[in-house]
Formats: sequence, C-alpha cells, structure tokens
Amino acid sequence: MQSMQGRSRLLPLLRSPLLGELLAWLYLHPETSYSVTELARRLKSSQSTVSREADRLVEAGLVSEERRGNLRLLRADLTSPVARPLTEVLALTYGPAAVLADLIPSLDGVDEAFIYGSWAARHAGEAGPPPRDVDVLVVGDADEDDLADAALVAERRLGREVNIHRVSATAWRSPGGDPFLTSVRSRPLYPIVEHGDRT
Repeated sequence: MQSMQGRSRLLPLLRSPLLGELLAWLYLHPETSYSVTELARRLKSSQSTVSREADRLVEAGLVSEERRGNLRLLRADLTSPVARPLTEVLALTYGPAAVLADLIPSLDGVDEAFIYGSWAARHAGEAGPPPRDVDVLVVGDADEDDLADAALVAERRLGREVNIHRVSATAWRSPGGDPFLTSVRSRPLYPIVEHGDRT
C-alpha cells in the first residue's frame, strides 16, 4: 500500500488519502461501530494516526464516538446535515476500497484481488480526472457468476460501473506472457486481498 502522505487525488478537498479511506469506511458502513485498532488494521495505518484523524472528525461533528473502558468506538454521525451528500461523494471517490473490501474477500476461490486502472492511479497520487468506473483484477478460480453478482452489488452501492476481470494464479505469477497482465502489473495497484491474507 502506498504512503498515506500527500494530498488526496481522488478527492482533492481532503488533506490526505487516509482521511478519505477512514471517512469512506465509516460512512459506507454506517450501521457498525469500529474500534480505532480495527480501523488502523483495515487502513494499514498506525493507531495514533487514525486516532488523531478521529479526534478532528469527532470535533467537526462528522463522526460520533463511544467509550467502553479503554475501547474507543467510532461510527458515522448520520445526524450531521452533511451526512447524505458526504456519503454520496465518498461512495464516488474512496468508496471502491470500502465496498470491495466487504464483497471480494468473502468469495470462494479468490487468491488475490486488486483495484487497477484510473482509480488505483488516483489513489496512488497520479493526477487526472475522476475515474468513471472501477476495474478489479481477481486472481484465482472464483466462480464467474459470483464475481458478476459482486460487481452488481458494488455498482449499486458506488453509483458507477464495476468491471471484474478474473485470471488464474498461474497466469498472474508467470512473468511476461500476457500483455494485459504486464500492463496491469506496471501501473499502480490497490490490494483488496493479498496473497495468503484472507481478512
């Protein structure tokens, strides 16, 4: 995963990509409270960094918190007047990471999965227009119907087209060969499921 430093290219209004990922995770899962520890693990960041961002969001009235002993639980504050438009903007920008991380890891036969293309490029900090669709590469032997169903669910939640391309683990791991895979590997990738990590 790329560094969380620097300005967001997916939503330049935000200070950092981490802030976008944190807000998207909370606002696209509004029914659930998450501990700072779990959010830090999901976002591959330190607990102290996530806690600092959470402090700002709680102070701004965008996130609510609940304390249970030493546990600090966070959730989207849907009573905020900006909750609905913010959810829509987050779905269109950082939503793919939050939504696909829910859908893809639960499918059988997924060894690895990545977002590639323009969304991954913007997430990695490359300048350019907002992505119109989301491209996903699934490595393994997941059922094509299951992948199509997941794409439809993701499209409904994200409000944009989601294209899922499946390749075998052998094809993905063999150097050269397929020009499409060579091109995908040469550009930024955002991991959804990493090899050996089914979280």
